[in-house]
Amino acid sequence: MLAACFALATPALSASAQDAAAPAAPAAPAADAPTTNAPLTGNAETGRALTYTCQGCHGVDGYRNVYPHYHVPKIGGQSPEYLVNALHEYKRGTRRHPTMQAQAQSFTDQDIADIAAFLSELTK
Repeated sequence: MLAACFALATPALSASAQDAAAPAAPAAPAADAPTTNAPLTGNAETGRALTYTCQGCHGVDGYRNVYPHYHVPKIGGQSPEYLVNALHEYKRGTRRHPTMQAQAQSFTDQDIADIAAFLSELTK
């Protein structure tokens, strides 16, 4: 197995030495590469479906918090920026709560934008 690794690495090493002698050609920009880091636009209808499990703890629209027995913030009507930042912090682990970290890690960035779009439209 070790010999196979060396056999695979040897052509790459000799190619690297040849490449070092020749000037490198400038890399062409990737056609699919995003040109900006613009925030994603959320879809509130998609967000409505994604927030189904949020409602039990956060008390959105008529749901009552039975468990857990500690303060759970009301998230309906929060700003989309706050919601996006909070979910990304849970996803990265910089904001700690086991349930929220597990939830946030299951979401894509688009999911988070959709959730924020829906929840930010809710009023008291």
